[in-house]
Amino acid sequence: MELEDAFKQWASIVGEGGVLGESEAQGEYGRCTTGENRRILGAVRPSGGGDIPAILAIANLCSIPLYAISTGRNWGYGTALPVEDGCVVLDLSGLNRILDFDPESGVVTLEPGVTQGMLADFLERGNHPYMVPVTGAGPQCSIIGNALERGYGIAPYSDHFSAVTSLEAVLADGRIYRPALSELKGAPLDRVFKWGIGPYLDGLFTQSGLGVVTRMSVALARKPETVKIFVFAIEEESQIREVIPQMREILVRYPGVVGGVKLMNAHQVLAMTGEISSALPGTGGLVRPELVAELRKKFRVPAWTGLGTLYGTAGVVAAAQKELRSGLRPPVRFLQFVSLNWVERLSRFTSWIPFGFGNRFGASVATLKRLMELVAGRPNEMALPLAYWLRDRSTAPALPLDPARDACGLIWYAPLIPMKPEAVADYLSLAEGILRDHEMEPLITLTSMSDRCFDSTIPLIFDASSEPDRNRAERCYWTLLEAGKEAGFLPYRVGIQTMRWLSAEGGTYWQVVRELKRALDPNSILSPGRYV
Repeated sequence: MELEDAFKQWASIVGEGGVLGESEAQGEYGRCTTGENRRILGAVRPSGGGDIPAILAIANLCSIPLYAISTGRNWGYGTALPVEDGCVVLDLSGLNRILDFDPESGVVTLEPGVTQGMLADFLERGNHPYMVPVTGAGPQCSIIGNALERGYGIAPYSDHFSAVTSLEAVLADGRIYRPALSELKGAPLDRVFKWGIGPYLDGLFTQSGLGVVTRMSVALARKPETVKIFVFAIEEESQIREVIPQMREILVRYPGVVGGVKLMNAHQVLAMTGEISSALPGTGGLVRPELVAELRKKFRVPAWTGLGTLYGTAGVVAAAQKELRSGLRPPVRFLQFVSLNWVERLSRFTSWIPFGFGNRFGASVATLKRLMELVAGRPNEMALPLAYWLRDRSTAPALPLDPARDACGLIWYAPLIPMKPEAVADYLSLAEGILRDHEMEPLITLTSMSDRCFDSTIPLIFDASSEPDRNRAERCYWTLLEAGKEAGFLPYRVGIQTMRWLSAEGGTYWQVVRELKRALDPNSILSPGRYV
């Protein structure tokens, strides 16, 4: 009865169309790439942040937990599913206004439903020379959602929460949290100075369920005069140890010029380009080593491919290129620099190649162009096809791509690795062995988070229609997680299935988190189980 009463009261606030019953909500939000299932009681879809306090008051009165999502596209980590059964989804995608933009400072204030694509369109319409904080998740994904998960990219402001200058949230009891400077009538200052005054509390709302963030101010990176990527090859697996110190030195010497560096193993590169998809049946299993070796030779794919970004004036980038040529020494090979203008000219050229000979070359150029657009701050779906790797490619999926809608199987494992040769070698040995034992393809990327630390991302891709394949992927994930913990490689973020594991051993940190949760949300109606 309380649930029925709550839905009636919520409908009086957001309208009948803004409330979904259990079966409708389960169909809308219940699909997840990880294969996890949760019972969802319903959904509430407000169209304005002013509705949130009243929605929370009803949830408190009726003791019904809410699970807030921005756009619900948290692929590989839970999609739109709550951590626990028995929640009502609070869908904030209807809060999609860009509330303020300062063209001089590049600080934009927006709501949770504003996606990468929406922000890109806004900046383009206004001819504003700023970059969107893009990710590989696609244009339909929330700017705020990614920042609250402390996501990252390889653009100039690679740590997306570091670019957050201010936020506003509704607490479980309906109070509005604003940083100290805003409450002192200094909102313009608050938007340009991250730390405010007094204890820094904004970070409490990241990776937590301590409040519903309804607006956020983000400092955008200005479009540089020149954007280039640099690509290099490491021919042998063992040579990666020799390259790590060179990478670290480059990141130390050129902060702000080198946006970030990725290292991708041959399996990852071949999978991203689609070259080994035809080698696999529609089920899980490893590609035969001899076939991988054959494809590597055919397409000249090294053991590891390095990819970095350069931003700055033409002179600064030219100087950085010169320094990188001397700084990246053997065993690094095939160091090349590519600009967007060069790729666009090459793209036009391929259309003139006759008799279909340009098709494969043109596809490679198109991929390179999408990559260049992404590092230049223009969101696209370049990385999403990886989730479709095991699917039948004879029929193209509907656009925009939606891995959960299309029943793709994907679980992300994303541990942090010290940027030290021994640590990287130990991690790769550990991860590759576990993946091989579980017959999961070793698709491994290392991305610089700083000059001290990598984040590694391993997509565990499986046939979502096969229960044995899903179980195998899940067992592989938990083995990686436990073995990584023992070896000192811990994740920077986790999926909904892992949040209890994080705090299982207690400790002062999690005691404090629980005390904060009890103090701010005594009825536990906000995202129960989320990171606590």
